[in-house]
Amino acid sequence: MKRVAVFCGANRGREPAFAAAAQDLGATLARRGLGLVYGGGGVGLMGILADAVLAANGETIGVLPRALARKELAHPRVTDLRIVESMHARKALMAELADAFIAMPGGFGTLDESFEALTWFQLGIHRKPFGILNINGFFDHLLSFLRRGVHDELLQPEHLEDIVVDTDPGSLLHRLHHHQPRQVAKWISPAPNP
Repeated sequence: MKRVAVFCGANRGREPAFAAAAQDLGATLARRGLGLVYGGGGVGLMGILADAVLAANGETIGVLPRALARKELAHPRVTDLRIVESMHARKALMAELADAFIAMPGGFGTLDESFEALTWFQLGIHRKPFGILNINGFFDHLLSFLRRGVHDELLQPEHLEDIVVDTDPGSLLHRLHHHQPRQVAKWISPAPNP
């Protein structure tokens, strides 16, 4: 594992623990020699995360759609800023550059990026581990929703079990580094005969 893609908010959120976790995760990534791949912004949790990596002399690769870069949301000091044409291209490039994924608190964009990475894993497009940094129970309801999907046989239990959940950045990175995702078919039951 050389680089980790982190999906997180362009806002700080109301909980001071979110910013503290972003700071801690960034410093921990750099301390462990792991590069950060992220959305390229200099605002919110994204900016705090990137600043922490940079302060510890770590590698930061920002991937930002051109339209957002024009709004001056780009972090001015990232190691490598890649400007792409669309959100779709952003997600594809982040996935290509990263060896693992982490979701932190965030909004629609964070959820979109996270679920696309999870869907690609489910379909066998990649076998990269996915983790959730569950600060102050932010993802508790989402995890409950996913467990409901398993209960209703819409998700394979193994796919849910392959999501590594932790409340501590160092522990999460350690577990992701040693996690071996399973290869399980997406489909729970065969399609009915025509």
